[in-house]
Amino acid sequence: MKFSLTSLIVDTADLESESSFWHRLLGGSVTRTPTHHFLQTDGLPVLVVQYAPEHASPRWPDGISQQMHVDLATDDVGAADKRVLEAGGRRLRPTDDVVASAPHGSRVYASPAGHPFCLRSA
Repeated sequence: MKFSLTSLIVDTADLESESSFWHRLLGGSVTRTPTHHFLQTDGLPVLVVQYAPEHASPRWPDGISQQMHVDLATDDVGAADKRVLEAGGRRLRPTDDVVASAPHGSRVYASPAGHPFCLRSA
């Protein structure tokens, strides 16, 4: 038996803000329905932004455990850092505070809805 990852789903109370962030960051194309936005980007699983009116941004890393997060590899972490911030993301840790257990270290960010993700060197 084999599995393949077809999509990642993130919840948000602000569908447009969250899907716009991921679209500005990753590119690709977005298909919209009233409750879901589907971001399709070459080489990545479909990112589904799902409307969840009760979703509250987690206060991670302030003691609330995360259920899942995304790691993104890039050949230019500095440029990617700038792109994340311009797209509407925010740093959860200073840029010099990398996650040591990750290969090549990782910088930790959050999307507008508070979903954490990491950037690391490819």
